[in-house]
Amino acid sequence: MKAASPFSFPVAPGTLAKLAKLGIQRDADLVLHLPLRWEDETRLTPIRDLLPGATAQVQAVVRECKVAYRPRRMLTLTVEDAGGVLGIRFINFYPSHLKLFQPGESFRFMGEVRGGFLGLEMVHPRFSKAGDDTPLPSGLTPVYPTTAGLAQATLRKLVARALTQPLEDTLPQAWLDELALPGFDASIRALHQPPTDAALGELDRRTHPAWQRLAFDELLAQQLSLAAARAARRRQRTTPLPAAQRLTTDFLARLPFALTSAQTRAWHEISPDLAAAHPMRRLLQGDVGSGKTVVAALACLQAVENNHQAAFMAPTEILAEQHATKLAPQFEAMGVRCAWISGSQRKSQRAAAWQAVAGGAVDVVFGTHALFQEAGQFHNLGLVVVDEQHRFGVGQRLALMQKGREPHQLMMSATPIPRTLAMSFFADLDVSTIDALPPGRTPVVTKLVSAARRDEVLDRVREACLDGGQAYWVCPLIEESEKLQLQTAEDTYATLRDQLPDLNIGLVHGRMKPADKQAVMAAFQSGTLHLLVATTVIEVGVDVPNAALMVIEHAERMGLAQLHQLRGRVGRGSRESVCVLLYQPPLSELARARLKVIYESTDGFEIARQDLQLRGPGELLGHRQSGLPMLRFADLERDVALLETARDWARRCLSEAPDVAARHVERWLGTRQALADS
Repeated sequence: MKAASPFSFPVAPGTLAKLAKLGIQRDADLVLHLPLRWEDETRLTPIRDLLPGATAQVQAVVRECKVAYRPRRMLTLTVEDAGGVLGIRFINFYPSHLKLFQPGESFRFMGEVRGGFLGLEMVHPRFSKAGDDTPLPSGLTPVYPTTAGLAQATLRKLVARALTQPLEDTLPQAWLDELALPGFDASIRALHQPPTDAALGELDRRTHPAWQRLAFDELLAQQLSLAAARAARRRQRTTPLPAAQRLTTDFLARLPFALTSAQTRAWHEISPDLAAAHPMRRLLQGDVGSGKTVVAALACLQAVENNHQAAFMAPTEILAEQHATKLAPQFEAMGVRCAWISGSQRKSQRAAAWQAVAGGAVDVVFGTHALFQEAGQFHNLGLVVVDEQHRFGVGQRLALMQKGREPHQLMMSATPIPRTLAMSFFADLDVSTIDALPPGRTPVVTKLVSAARRDEVLDRVREACLDGGQAYWVCPLIEESEKLQLQTAEDTYATLRDQLPDLNIGLVHGRMKPADKQAVMAAFQSGTLHLLVATTVIEVGVDVPNAALMVIEHAERMGLAQLHQLRGRVGRGSRESVCVLLYQPPLSELARARLKVIYESTDGFEIARQDLQLRGPGELLGHRQSGLPMLRFADLERDVALLETARDWARRCLSEAPDVAARHVERWLGTRQALADS
């Protein structure tokens, strides 16, 4: 018995599988599978009027078809119309093409015109058999995103089938009038089947009113989904953790500095959240070195004041251990019991730690993925702190949350989130921002240096280290790669030991045994090592105030956020700090743009905004994107006004017309309904 088609019309099983690869599983998905671009096949251009660089369609008769070697094997055609001759080349072709292109047969060819060895030519044009009586299309031809084995012609037929019925609008006409937006049906048809007089520029730039409607609908669906997740969370119940101001006051009194106004503001937002009867889901964001850890420590102490446990999780052992080394002694001096759990511990050590945690003999637990990967249980988990939250997936954070009864959650990120990203993909969270650095932080000078000047950089490193300072030398790979011929950490370590024999040099990377890694880091922190050669494992969490120089190999290969994080490892003491970005010319346009941004700015929020422009939201979201579909039609930079409007209308829609909200989310998200963070 054949399985029923998920569409309102029959679709071949093989085609169903290919559609599924594109995320198309129902009629609504086909309707929303919009063209990448449009081609004008409504007119023919005489060969004599063709211009190099233009895309055109000609109708011509085949005069010659042969296999040539220029220098590789290819199929070449000579075609002509009443006024000229054109060359056609197919570098990849099938034997059937030789039979198809018989001399005397008439075809239409659509493609980019180039200047070739023997005159004008097209390479791999689209083609169809056509005679003088073959009608031309009445509208522009859509070109869709597709996958291997799914032809444009097949997609066009499927979309046309899905568009045979009128498309009901999810939004009331009165709302559309107020928003000055066109109807959904008219917008969809204008994009799938634009008329010949459609403004191609507006379509391509996505400024056409039809695109505006689709972008608004998509943003509204996202806002509705995240607002519903926020509302559902506020309906959940958890144990309130009110401020007792016993441990927190003691902790603040012991600090050798006062909180900045930005830290104080963030803490005054977090503390009342912990006292609420619904679980806190707050993101604490701030630039590198802005003092997020101190605020997170206060949150842990407020949980402990209420006889609840706190879990402090970080993505790497270096970072997790850094938090434990910095906070545990201060906590224990106040009578707060701490434990450390990581995958590198012996099984017996982890078992003993989990036993103490489960028995209530531990108040604050520091650790890595082991906190949620293992079967250990908490006695009374009240707060989960997740550092560098974008490194963890939704499911991973959820696994840790399920070890408690709806514990509060504080996520931290040193990769600042641009305002538009916070308004959209993080709209289900409350966000606190530390937007000022503590006094005394030394500005870091950034220098761009070609790899050809490597010897000058070596002299600078030697001079800085012999003058009492320390330095980092960061490499992107651990061992040689055939695909990426980059300077590797192991090779660099060996080379630098030869070139700088008067310095003590250490090596640390992610594949080392944890004990060896910790020993090297301890030696660097104590000042025994002058120079630390490392992979990006030191990107977060390493705090050595005496290290005032950093060299980053192949900086052109790294993302803006990573470069900014690495640069934040220096400038933590009183010495003038320098970050040298060694790059290998020639630079791609994207690499040049990235390095220009990091050279010109030390503001993490501005860097994040530029990063969003250069790469889109995907990498800034990290694993969070596993739970939230990416925007397909809206652009967070271009459509800021639409985003703000969608946010306001989502609130109105949920309060005034929840049935409209449900219908709209079903159309836009369907089976891809966002998995909201719990």
